[in-house]
Amino acid sequence: MSEIKTIFVTGGAGYVGALLVPQLLDAGYKVKVLDLYLYGDDVILGGKGHPNLTEIKGDLRDASLLEKHLPGCDAVIHLACISNDPSYELDPSLARSINYDAFLPLVDISKKSGVKRFIYASSSSVYGLKDDPEVTEDLPLEPLTDYSKYKAMCEEYLNKAATDDFIVTTIRPSTVCGYSPRMRLDLTVNILTNHAINKGKITVFGGEQKRPNLHIQDMCDVYLFMLKQDPKKIQKKIYNVGYENYKVKEIAQMVRETLGGDIPVETTPTNDNRSYHVSSRKIRDELGFEPTHTIQEAILDLKNAFEAGKLPNSMDDIRYFNVKLMQAVKLK
Repeated sequence: MSEIKTIFVTGGAGYVGALLVPQLLDAGYKVKVLDLYLYGDDVILGGKGHPNLTEIKGDLRDASLLEKHLPGCDAVIHLACISNDPSYELDPSLARSINYDAFLPLVDISKKSGVKRFIYASSSSVYGLKDDPEVTEDLPLEPLTDYSKYKAMCEEYLNKAATDDFIVTTIRPSTVCGYSPRMRLDLTVNILTNHAINKGKITVFGGEQKRPNLHIQDMCDVYLFMLKQDPKKIQKKIYNVGYENYKVKEIAQMVRETLGGDIPVETTPTNDNRSYHVSSRKIRDELGFEPTHTIQEAILDLKNAFEAGKLPNSMDDIRYFNVKLMQAVKLK
């Protein structure tokens, strides 16, 4: 299989994409980004004006756009979706149209256009509630919500589309944390850090739930790593990618200790008791990938961003909160 030179990134102006795209450019790839740019046109700050960057402001559901821009691309990294259950549930039919209905033609057109490698960002939520001490890739999927159900269905469709010339791989990431130019402050570590710094108090909902986390740089490193792998090793493979499994109350204490000072921690009841311990041994044992960044680093990165004025109005600006932004933009 020939070398990968040009990469098509859906959702390249999102939380992970905004950090990943400049790193792909730095690594020497040509990059095409397809995104609606709901969070502003200036998100990919590190890549703006780069001669190897093509930005396409458009809708993933527009098959004609895909047919125009996918030919000549060697790989697709598919990040675009309506993220997380609360955002999905605002408008389930809209969310399905983006997360599932648009996925099928994306795969088909990619394959028809000569794309050699397709990397899909799924979710560790496809497992549902598990009593197993370690959630591994061979456990049955029991998605509890439409969001995770369609993620699982996309995985299945993608694997069925694989051929010797179309290498497909699914990544099931844990909850990502840390600073990005397109910031999300509605994810566990990021929420707790924002509250600690800007409210002077950490509120924990529940606390006993276990949540696997992954530093955003490790998330970017996974995609860069996958582009270099022997296609035979990753064909139709599915990998959990997480790092640290902690109870939410333990993450709150970590935020408190990392930031220093005597920040009060309050606990309040929650009806969200999802709890799971994801194992990422498979990607380490089969491919040699191990995350190298920590939750503490993510907390300090966020602290530095707040102090540098990179995240103004962090408690109220809807750009940082997916549900609030989705309610405001009213996609069709």
